[in-house]
Order: sequence, then C-alpha cells, then structure tokens
Amino acid sequence: MSSLDPVTLAVLKGRLEQIADEMDATLYRSAFNPVIAEAKDACHGIYHAETGDTLVQGTSGLPIFVGAMAFAVRAVIAKVARDGGLKEKDTFIFNDPYEGGTHLNDFRLVRPIFRDGKLFCWMASVGHWLDIGGNVAGSYNPKAVESFQEGVRIPVVKLISEGHMNQDIVDIISANSRVPMSNWGDLNGQLNALDLGEKRLGALLDEYGAGTIDTAFEAFSNRAEALMRAAITSMPDGTYSFEDVLDNDGITDEMLTVALDLTITGDSMELDFSRSTQSAQGPINISRSTTIAACYVALKHIFTEVPANAGCLRPITFNIVDNSLLGANAPKPVAGYTETILRLIGVVLGAIAQADPARATAAPFGTINALSVAGHRENGARWVMFSFFGGGLGGNPVSDGLNHANNPISTATIPPVEILEAAYPIMFTQWALRPDSAGAGTHRGGFGSIYEVELLRGGDVALLGERGKRAPFGVSGGEEAALNRFFWETEDGEKSPPMASKITDLRLPAGRKIRLETPGGGGWGDPHRRDPHKVLHDVRLGFVSVAQAEALYGVVIGADGEVDLQATNNLRNGVAA
Repeated sequence: MSSLDPVTLAVLKGRLEQIADEMDATLYRSAFNPVIAEAKDACHGIYHAETGDTLVQGTSGLPIFVGAMAFAVRAVIAKVARDGGLKEKDTFIFNDPYEGGTHLNDFRLVRPIFRDGKLFCWMASVGHWLDIGGNVAGSYNPKAVESFQEGVRIPVVKLISEGHMNQDIVDIISANSRVPMSNWGDLNGQLNALDLGEKRLGALLDEYGAGTIDTAFEAFSNRAEALMRAAITSMPDGTYSFEDVLDNDGITDEMLTVALDLTITGDSMELDFSRSTQSAQGPINISRSTTIAACYVALKHIFTEVPANAGCLRPITFNIVDNSLLGANAPKPVAGYTETILRLIGVVLGAIAQADPARATAAPFGTINALSVAGHRENGARWVMFSFFGGGLGGNPVSDGLNHANNPISTATIPPVEILEAAYPIMFTQWALRPDSAGAGTHRGGFGSIYEVELLRGGDVALLGERGKRAPFGVSGGEEAALNRFFWETEDGEKSPPMASKITDLRLPAGRKIRLETPGGGGWGDPHRRDPHKVLHDVRLGFVSVAQAEALYGVVIGADGEVDLQATNNLRNGVAA
C-alpha cells in the first residue's frame, strides 16, 4: 500500500473528523431528550471493516464511547459472521452492556458502509436515551442486583434491513419505556446522523478514491501507535501502584477497591487490575470493554499529543479478571458504570504521577451524581428528569483545577438550568459554586457546586452517586477536596442517604427541596507554597473562608481584609506568634 504525503494526510484527517463532527451536531440538534441535545451525551465514529477498530472520531463526541464503540462494532461483526446476510442500507441496534456497551441507557446503532459492492468500513452512533424501563425512572437503579431491574436489554438485532425499518423492534423498545416519544425522537436523530455521515463519506470517496482513504486510515493508526510508544518510552521502566475506593455498591455499605499495578517496559505498558475488589452485588460493575475504554480516556488526558484512534492502544496490555467488578458478565447490574470508570481514570492518573511527577494531576470530583426525578403531569402524562451534575477538577503542575466542570470521562456539558426548568415541573432555588470544597494546594483544585431543586409536583427521587465517603485525593503534597453530600427536606428537617451517595424509593410531595453539594478537585503541591494573594483573591470571591485560608494555606487575613504578610510568614514557618 503506497504512502501519502503529509499535506494530503492532514487534509484527509480534517475532512474525516469533520464528517464525525457533523454527525454529532446532527444528533445534538435533533434529539428529543436534554441529556443528548444539551449535555451532548453521544458519539459518532468510523470503524475498521474487519477488526472494528476505531479509525476516526469527532472532536465533540463522548470519549468514553469512542473507546467502547470498537467493541460494539466487533459485536456486530461477530453477529454477521454467525448469521450472514449483510446488505447495503442495513442498520443494527442494541444496548447490551456486555457486548461492547456501557449501560442499558446507551443505545448503539451500527451501519455497514459499502463501496463498489464491498464492505469498506462501519459507521456507528451512540446516545444516552432517557428511560428504558426497569424499577427506577431514568433506569439508574441504585438497588439493582441484576440487569433485569435496570431496564430492557436489547441484543444486536437488525433494525433496518436493506433500507426497510423493522417496526416490531421499535414497538418492543417503546413498550418498555416510560417516555417512548423521547426515545423515538433520539432514535430518529441517530438514524439521520448516520444518513448524513454515509453521504459525506461517499462524497469523500468519490473525490479521493477508496484506496487513498484506506491508506490514510492505516497511516493514522500507525502514527498514533508510534506516538504512544514514544510517550511510554519517555517514562522510566518500573511498576507503579495506585488504588482508590468506591463508597459502596448500593446494597452492602462497604467500600470497594479499584487497584492498579502499572508496569512500563521500554515502549510498552501493562495495566493490571487484578488486585481490585472482585465482586459487587449492586449496579457499579462494568464490562471488560468499558474498563479498557476508561483507560483509553485516562491515557488520552495524559498523552494529549497522541491521536485518538485504536493505534494508541496497541502498546498496552490489560489484566482484568473475568466476571469481576471490572469485567462483569450478564446479568450483573451496570447502571452506575459512570462512577466506576471515574475511579478507574483516577487510579491511572495516580499511577502515572508516580512514574512521571511532571504529569501528576490531582483527582477530579469523581461522580456524575446521576439524579432522577419523575412523576405525573396534571394531564396524567409521565415525566422523567434525569441529569448529571458538575464539580471541581484536580489541580495540576501548571494551573488550578476548573470550577464546576464535567468529569474527565467526557466533553459533555451540564444541562442548563433554563432547559431543565422548561422541560420539567421543577425549580432550581440554588445553582452556585460550593465554598471550601476545593482541595488546597500550590495549585488548588476546582470548586464543586451546590444544586438545590424544588419539586413543583410530587415525584419519586433516586440518586446514584459516589465520593460520599472518600474525598478526591491531592497529589505532590496537595490536600483532598470536600466529600459529596445529598439532602432532602422532610417535616422533621433535612435528611441524607444512609449509604452517603445512593438513595431510591424516595417519594416527595410538591414544594419539597432536594440539594446536591458536589466535591471539588484535589490539590496539587504544598498549600503553603501558594501565592498568598491568590488565596486572598479566593477569599474575596467567597470561594475560600478566612478560617480555611489560615488552617490550610497558612495565610492570615487581617482585620483590614488584606494579607498580613508577617503573620503569614510566621505561620508558614512555624514561628510562634
């Protein structure tokens, strides 16, 4: 296969990424549910015809989906190998979390792309549908002990055969949702995105030819592999271990360990998770493909120069115990996969920080706080509000962490308050940064947030979160951040979940409030090395209390509201006043 000149490769890279970007934009603008339309919980990409490997992804799609979708396409390839009969204009649909999926809400559509009668590649779309049944509206069931309690599970099936929709499949999916019209709108948005992607790729193939595009695909993957090997080689050989915990599995109130032994040998790396907790009853299990996808996201955060395609994983091997917390098989519950992959990303960052302190990044807030509120409108129609919420990111060697950010699993955004209030009978009475929530450090973590919601109609509330018992960690001498907290109003005052971060079967009347107080990010570096005037700036903005400025940063604020430099130096140097 001939090589391409760098200019042509750069042009094709941009053109192919633009195709995926347009597919993303098409779905965002046409989806019915705010989790896709506003929060951008979706992804599109182009995948290898034979292996299913990721070839191209868009710049706005959810990164965790990009890593997992290669396994999803492989599941379709395996079905075609078993059943045969692949035709142009076929489209497959499924949400099976154990076959290249993540959890049941994430529906995947995979379509073969033919050129001159031969399979050229696959295109795929994935988006988070609002509700797909199960015991809890929104399908995040904190008390599930098997996937049947989380929603309807659809294996790889052919939704469209040679351009003709199988309405029976749509009817089955619709009958298992509290909000079938929302799912119907999202389905059509994904189909439209695939239609557009197929059209755009066809035009590109007409212009350059299949051979040229195929050569470009191979070059992209080879370059990603070469850059990843170079990045690994730049770090010292050795084994670096790090671990963190999950609060509980929602069933038994015991912490679960996510442990990593990361071994660097020359230009290759092994990620060994065999020391992790092996069994979880509740819905925080994840499949092997999801574990690998989470590691892909973590490594992309560390090695930002490496292109995002399957080539970057070639130098990496994984040790994941089968049918365990990180390698779940059916029917282990997986609704809260988001919480576990966040802990995975954290331990990868922590292990890399030991190998190369210059790349050290403190822990982000580490929970999406999957909150669902559902009830009936005045006309009897069902409504289901599901959303995730922001917090602080970790400090790093060059800057403070971001405030009120999304977690590093995604490029998604927090759904705007205006959209949520317009769509559902709720009212936010507080949406603010949370003071004293960031981990102190030379570069502090970002601040978490406070979200207080009043129910305008009675409803059922469920929360599947984390970081209620073990706070986001600091690195290089930085401090940990605040814990996650959740409260709801009762006649006897405020209450919080017995398991800290998970609750269901909570029925509240109209007028009652619920409140999330999310963690900040961990701090980087010794807090006593932070510029006192930066601490004063945070105090003046209301982010840091005067008490915390003194206790954690060693900065004394005088009665005039200015830094008392002499008292600060004495305090930091341990000199008695």
